[in-house]
Amino acid sequence: MTRYPRDMQGHGPTPPNAQWPNGAKIAVQLVLNYEEGGENNILHGDAASEAFLSEIVGAAQWPGQRHANMESIYEYGARAGFWRLHRLMKDLPITVYGVATALARSPVQTAAMIDAGWEMATHGLKWIEHKDMPEEEERAAIAEAIRLHTEVTGSAPRGFYCGRSSENTIRLAAETGQFAYVADAYADDLPYWVEIGARDQLIVPYTLDCNDMRFATPQGFNAGAQFLDYLKASFDALYREGAEGAAKMLSVGLHCRLIGRPGRVEALRQFIEYAQSHEGVWFATREQIAEHWAETHPHERRERPSQMDRETFVAKYGSIFEHSPWIAEGAHALELGAGHDTAVGLHNALARIFRSASDEQRLGVLQAHPDLAGKLAQAQRLTAESTSEQAAAGLDALTDAERETFTRLNNNYVEKHGFPFIIAVRDHDKADILSAFERRINNDRDTEFAEACRQVERIAHCG
Repeated sequence: MTRYPRDMQGHGPTPPNAQWPNGAKIAVQLVLNYEEGGENNILHGDAASEAFLSEIVGAAQWPGQRHANMESIYEYGARAGFWRLHRLMKDLPITVYGVATALARSPVQTAAMIDAGWEMATHGLKWIEHKDMPEEEERAAIAEAIRLHTEVTGSAPRGFYCGRSSENTIRLAAETGQFAYVADAYADDLPYWVEIGARDQLIVPYTLDCNDMRFATPQGFNAGAQFLDYLKASFDALYREGAEGAAKMLSVGLHCRLIGRPGRVEALRQFIEYAQSHEGVWFATREQIAEHWAETHPHERRERPSQMDRETFVAKYGSIFEHSPWIAEGAHALELGAGHDTAVGLHNALARIFRSASDEQRLGVLQAHPDLAGKLAQAQRLTAESTSEQAAAGLDALTDAERETFTRLNNNYVEKHGFPFIIAVRDHDKADILSAFERRINNDRDTEFAEACRQVERIAHCG
């Protein structure tokens, strides 16, 4: 099978009702990334200095050397920026993404986080890239992060965010069975579940846009006012959606060495005050959000078309296009994914095979359709789908005169076009169907062939 592993469907056009506590219109989640002392440094056994997320935009790593300027920027985050942010946010429910080695090198700051009641999630063992890390090495690093985090803080982490992740990171984190949520995704404004083996793992997605990291990236925020404006605009949009009955979550990502600078911190202060000035705002940790979601929206596994074997798929969907299981066989061979585990997506996969078939093959599908209210219905030889379809329009309860009219029209239609008259009867009543019958019988064969094919697709969609 060719299967597309990415989920482009998500919650779909109608997201679930978040049901935030006390009817809140929005959940606001502030994350403090504590990375200082866990970044790339040859003192830490790394091959080169750090080059990411600092005042030196566009910095390059220095292989085999310490970078004094870079080190001092990170040190500012621990020495000054952290305490400025702690004073501002010590009474708020904050989630800390703590790099385990950074926490171990900052026991006083770690104690202050714990004393403030902040959630201590793990940010991995070291603040380094994982994209090229062998799977077993990354698995071992996650295990060591959990061990060291527990040793340093006194409690095992319930949340996980790597950030500089690999394609294996979410799976490896989930396989530990340790985490109430994993945050290494930016795919939604609400939590969602993923199935990883036998484990149902909750994802509480994070943010890279409402994030002070953009002070350290090209075309990012140049001043605190830009950050404030962006946070307020994001809040307003999500708050409005919540007021309209579709509440969401707003994540805000913070770094001690970035937002902790005096010229930026006032933007954060003003945003917090702005959010607090609104009614129905739930400030929460990510663990609180995860616990709420798991209780309110527990995961239920279901049969997914994209995951079925060929035999099961054809047995279940082979009759959607009348007596033409070859269409389901072709659909199963397509590149299916999460989007095809919906009624619309499944229909699209089946319709693609029908549309790409030869005229002769499509004619066979048309000819497999029953006469409307005709002899096949009388002989009870219709598929279950066709029986239901005709009954919905009352074609299973015609008078003798009505049946005679339908039979005469259909005989004339077949003689002219070479296939029975086809219409999605669920869209019409008897009078509409009769009117369409009398109008379409006069079409030329090509026009009517195209129309009949459209009706076949519509019937399959309604079914």
